[in-house]
Order: sequence, then structure tokens, then C-alpha cells
Amino acid sequence: MIKRIDKSVLLLLIVFTIISIITVYASEILLADSNNYYIKQIIWYIIGYFLIFLILKIGNEKIYKYTYPLYFISNIMLILLLLFAPPINEAKCWFKVNGIGTIQPSEFMKISLIITLSYECSKYKEKYKKPSVKDEFMFLLKIMLIIIPPTILTFLEPDTGVVLIYLIITMTILFVSGIRYRWFIILAITFISIIAIILGVYFFNQKLFISLFGNSFFLRINRLLDWSNKEGYQLINSMTSIGSAGLLGHGFNIKLYIPEAQTDFIFAVFSSCFGLIGSIILLLLLVCFDIKIIKIGFSAKKNIDKYIISGVIGMLIYQQFQNIGMTIGIMPITGITLPFISYGGSSLLSYMIMIALVLNISKT
Repeated sequence: MIKRIDKSVLLLLIVFTIISIITVYASEILLADSNNYYIKQIIWYIIGYFLIFLILKIGNEKIYKYTYPLYFISNIMLILLLLFAPPINEAKCWFKVNGIGTIQPSEFMKISLIITLSYECSKYKEKYKKPSVKDEFMFLLKIMLIIIPPTILTFLEPDTGVVLIYLIITMTILFVSGIRYRWFIILAITFISIIAIILGVYFFNQKLFISLFGNSFFLRINRLLDWSNKEGYQLINSMTSIGSAGLLGHGFNIKLYIPEAQTDFIFAVFSSCFGLIGSIILLLLLVCFDIKIIKIGFSAKKNIDKYIISGVIGMLIYQQFQNIGMTIGIMPITGITLPFISYGGSSLLSYMIMIALVLNISKT
């Protein structure tokens, strides 16, 4: 079974494993941290490879049969999170588990959402060969009913970054499904109008803004404005570490404090250590990885497999661009990790599960 999978994807994944462990280790040296994140990352990767092997044995078809049970369980976990999880940094994004650390249910919600949306799009394509505008409208209403619950629950944590990923996943899968482009125009106009209203209230009446949306959302808007003004402690130190690294980097001989360097700002650590040349090599590896997955999508025979690939690749490209972009000041700081490189148990395991689904599709 394993002989038939796309070995190039697996090989690149092994390369990312090595890069991740080295860079997470470097972040602890640079920050004089002693939390042994790199050891934990090794453990998470071992568990991740075990999950890949397990999912390759099970096969995607059996997983697709449990689409809605997985979706409902994922939503229940988000509800339990809001009800019972202890606040960490004023957010209820994680369950604390003794001996393990933290578990972030929204990371696994991304997998469930990709599978559920792909399943529904596949059923829709089978039912309607030439759908009318009314058919598409009813289909989009159903999609909205799927996306709204996790979006609201995750926004309330609050975790705006993951909410954006939900939307990216949804739009990518819908685009590949071939629905009429007019719906994307309508959605874009609606989205821009909502953003314009929110920003209008923020700039002209901040007291009203806080009373309507809460102080937490107010602080999130302030954080975005810090990015647009190229301000903020994290951003300044990140850009300094990248800009001063030169061609070959500082190695492990520089100390620069960047909060959450092992997660959100892992690219800054990597660039600081390995310089411009190392950064270019990493970017090329990421591009090759994405192209390999896209090729698997083009060769997929089943619609549901194509939609799964589109959801996965849409999420990966967005997170790569967002994470690297925010470390160099061209994107807002939203707490998005760099897939397969940043430290994190829940996020890493969710990516490994997605790649297992992709590798299963490569066998078909």
C-alpha cells in the first residue's frame, strides 16, 4: 500500500521535519528558553507519522462515511471549549491536559470542515449536472449552515486567524466545485461592506464599537493597525532579525527576544539562523511541496478527492503566505503558524492528518 503513494510528498515532509526540529531548537537557544519545545516537537512528529500510517491503512472511503459525526464532534468540542476551558492569554482556544500540554480543537475543525464541504460539493455535483441558479442558491445556503457554527464558535474564543482559514477553505472548495462566478462577486461585495461598516464604527465612535463588539475585538483591530503602521514589538524585532541576517545568517550566535518565536514567528528564527540563502531554499521547498499536492489533485478521479485537495492546498498556501508575510511586515499579525515548521501539537497533527488524506488520494 505504502509503495503506491507519492513518495516525493513524503520525502519533502521528512525534510520539513528536520527543518522544524532544528529551528524550534534554535528558537530556544536564541531566546534562552528551557521548555524543551524541540523534544516535544519530535514526539508530536512521531505521533503524526503514526497517524499517517494508520490513515493509509484505513483509507479515505471509510473516513468519508463518518463525515457528519466528525463534523458534529468537532463543533461539540468548540462548545465545550467556550464553556469549560481555562483562559490562556485572555483566550479560550485550548484545553489543558496534564502531561500532554494543550489541545486546540479549532485545528481539527479545519480537517472536519474540509471533509464535510468536499462531501457536500461531491453530492451536489452528482445530483445536478446542469444546476439552475435556484439550485445553486439552495446549495450555498446549505454550505452557509455548515460554515456558520464553527465560525461563530471560533470567533468567540477569540481566534480570528483560524476563522479566516475556515473562509479560505470554503471559498477554495466552492471555486473548484464550479459554481457560477456571480456568487463570488456577491460574497465579495457583502464581505467588503461588512468590513467597511465595522471599520467605520471603529474610527468614528470607538465607545459604540466596544459596546457592540466588545473590548477583545477592539484590541484585535488595534493589533491590525499596529501592522499597517509597521509598529509593534514583535514585528520590529522580527524584521530586524531577518534584515540583519545577511546571506548566510547568524547561526545560533544571536539573541533577540520575539514573543512566540517557536510558533507564530518561526520564519524569523529560521531566517536569522540561515540568512537569505537558507530562506530562499525553504521557500522553494514549500513551493515544490504545494505543486506536488496540486498535481495529485489534477490526477484525482473522484470529485470528493479533488475538493479535499483544493481545501488542503488553499489552507496551506494561505498559511504559508500569511505567516511569512506577517514576519516581514506585508501581512497583519494574526497568530497563524507556518505549516510543518512551527511548533505545536494540535496544528502539526492536523497537518499530518491532512497529508495522510492527500497521500491516500495519490494512490487512486
